[in-house]
Amino acid sequence: MADHSLTKKSPSVSTTAMRRILPVDMVERGHGPFDPPPGLRGEGAVRPLGLLNGARAWLVTGFEEARTVLADARFSADKVRHREATSLQPHEVAEMEAASAKREDGIFVLMDPPEHTRLRGLLTGQFTVRRMRELESRVTEIAVEHIEAMKAAGTEADLVPAFALPLPSLVICELLGVDYADRAEFQERTAVGMNANSAPEEQASARAGLYAFMRRLVAGKRSNPADDLLSGLVHDADSALTDAQLVDVALVLLNAGHETTANMLGLGTFALLEHPDQLAALRADPGLIDNTVEELLRFLSIIQLGVSRVATEPVTLGGVDIPAGATVVIATPEVNRDPRYWPDPDALDLRRSRTPHLAFGHGVHQCLGQQLARVEMRIGLGELISRLPDLRLAVPAEQVPLRNEMLIFGVHSLPVTWS
Repeated sequence: MADHSLTKKSPSVSTTAMRRILPVDMVERGHGPFDPPPGLRGEGAVRPLGLLNGARAWLVTGFEEARTVLADARFSADKVRHREATSLQPHEVAEMEAASAKREDGIFVLMDPPEHTRLRGLLTGQFTVRRMRELESRVTEIAVEHIEAMKAAGTEADLVPAFALPLPSLVICELLGVDYADRAEFQERTAVGMNANSAPEEQASARAGLYAFMRRLVAGKRSNPADDLLSGLVHDADSALTDAQLVDVALVLLNAGHETTANMLGLGTFALLEHPDQLAALRADPGLIDNTVEELLRFLSIIQLGVSRVATEPVTLGGVDIPAGATVVIATPEVNRDPRYWPDPDALDLRRSRTPHLAFGHGVHQCLGQQLARVEMRIGLGELISRLPDLRLAVPAEQVPLRNEMLIFGVHSLPVTWS
């Protein structure tokens, strides 16, 4: 899941900034919608990367090298104390000095231990086995409800707004404890704020409204706690989190658990429909669904580029010397296609032996909600395939609009039909 917050304070790189500093062939997919951008491919598992803002970074495309970066404490995730090349304007390139500001926010995905350890530990305590089991039953109810609504409305639908987006949105509502009466506002603001087709002023307004919504939600949990994750954090005697930190945490969970899963559901369905032999194998053997989820996560790797880290001291990685202060960017789509690790890595093979991939990261920052994401994909795709046995694209594949301009890759819409 993506490490991006919706708060104004987030130092994570914006979509516009990412496109401004990277060559087009490193952002836009090449000849096929499911393959990594062609610019990610090249010689060496670690290589220098010249950015269009004049800065220099290092690109990691090797699986083992990427795991090293994500697990080695010498590579920092703290983008407040360590300026990174991907977040700089051209005139700032010469000013890449570490800041010493005290972290008072709750954006734990952009923190190092011990600050990250404390916040992560508080959240881990809320992802209980009981809560995950209850959410699993709700995922099934939500998936079935939306598929049956699609069928009742006719024989065609855009799968993104009809299914892929609302499923994780409603699950996040369950997780955070959003009241049923408030879910329409929550979903509307979330949809507009994350929709690339929305005007910039509409996105800004929606995100500001979402931040205000979260502040009201946190305040409500302080006065009227319920059995949900946010209430648990608010009233955890050991947390002592401020309202601002709680809002940050909630928005990180929203962004990481909503947009990523929604795009995996949309793009994953597209990939299965475009690989009819693999879809037929899954229909013939529904027991392949767990393997299907893992292979789609590896094969699609929807984070356009991947997470970045800052070297806090000189490090030799894959035989390449990385200087202190350097930004290291992990090319997740290419890392998950490393031919040294997977045979025939560019093929979608639902029967491939299950091996670890980096779709959810690695090390202390490995995605906290990865099991929930797997549940949403397993149930969502499983119900979709079983309840719509002749599901197919309603337009030629080349007419499906891709999210090339977004940090999280996927499809803007997926017109489908059935008999």
